[in-house]
Amino acid sequence: MIRLEDLSVTYPGGVEALRGIDLTIDDGEFVVVVGLSGAGKSTLLRVLNGLVPATSGSVIVEGTQVVGASPATLRQIRSGIGMIFQTFNLVNRTTVLNNVLMGRLSVVPAWRSTLGLWPAKDREAAMVALERVGIVEKAYVRASNLSGGQQQRVGIARALAQEPGLMLADEPVTALDPVTSRHVMGDLQRINRELGITTVVNLHFLDLAREYGRRLVGLRDGEVVFDGDIGDVNDETFRDIYGRSITAEDMLAMGDNPASPPVDSEGV
Repeated sequence: MIRLEDLSVTYPGGVEALRGIDLTIDDGEFVVVVGLSGAGKSTLLRVLNGLVPATSGSVIVEGTQVVGASPATLRQIRSGIGMIFQTFNLVNRTTVLNNVLMGRLSVVPAWRSTLGLWPAKDREAAMVALERVGIVEKAYVRASNLSGGQQQRVGIARALAQEPGLMLADEPVTALDPVTSRHVMGDLQRINRELGITTVVNLHFLDLAREYGRRLVGLRDGEVVFDGDIGDVNDETFRDIYGRSITAEDMLAMGDNPASPPVDSEGV
């Protein structure tokens, strides 16, 4: 699914965000990436769909080389990658359904989306995506009227509506409370298991990484310093990744018992 070889990214001004990254992610994996702010987590995700250009090295996604790809090839690559953002990135003035339908833009003629004349099959795909994240009853509600947890689920549904082979989630729970965070992570985990969609999630909270990750990748100063099964991870592993002792800020405050079924404290 994904192969990075000797990948480096240097931003204008000389800031090295990634250095010599070698990483392979197989089809259907659920990978959690952790590291301090500035470690390169967001850059790693954005280089996979060409939003951030690589300075050197190779990025191959589903057999296609991203580095140096033409605009047409990049559009094709991005059509198969669902992106979930920390800040939701919804159009608040329109309905939940219209937001999710934006995940179908790559397969629907521009004139149809501009006029709102979405084909029935695309509306059905959007409704199925909303059903998978448990908010189909909000389809005709304005996005601005939703709670934060509900808005993030709309973001997940929009990504699902693309029918992607790869899902990228960049700090998807940073703006959410502990209980809602676990619900959102549970949605991502369940989607990965049920649909087999390869999923890469950036997280800051180490307890969430332990609860929901299968494979952990640790970044420090733009380099991979850990890559292994979550079952092999302990507090010392996290200290090595962060280069310091773990603090309370690195852990999500406990909500309900994480062994219990998640409940959205925001009313979803």
